[in-house]
Amino acid sequence: MVREVSENELNKLLELYLHLHEEIIPEMTGHLANTWNTIMHDKNHHVIVKEIDGEIVSSCVCVIIPNLTRNIRPYAFVENVVTHSDYRGKGYATECLNYAKTIAENANCYKIMLLTGSKNDKTLNFYTNAGYNSTDKTAFIQWL
Repeated sequence: MVREVSENELNKLLELYLHLHEEIIPEMTGHLANTWNTIMHDKNHHVIVKEIDGEIVSSCVCVIIPNLTRNIRPYAFVENVVTHSDYRGKGYATECLNYAKTIAENANCYKIMLLTGSKNDKTLNFYTNAGYNSTDKTAFIQWL
């Protein structure tokens, strides 16, 4: 089942992020609790998960960003696309991305943006096969 994450599933999500780029699960601090609360109560912030047998095996985040251009249509940003290493290659991340696309379409977004730091051809082909391209725009990042 693909759905939005429940408020009580923070620990499951943080465990999944160990398969993204995190090395440890962060300690439950006030800052983490406040951040999770902000995410859970932001109508434009969607944490999408694929659940199998009660376990979260894949996820992505879709944020809808209000916009004053393009006929005042918002755009969507997808981030933190991850699948547990034991479940890769089964289409679960694609299901999450398709769910994000539906959210973006329902919000009348004019585009969805997604960035990846991967240079791996398999990962890049995955995003291409999911409908994304790397030819229309050039991304620049400034790390803070």
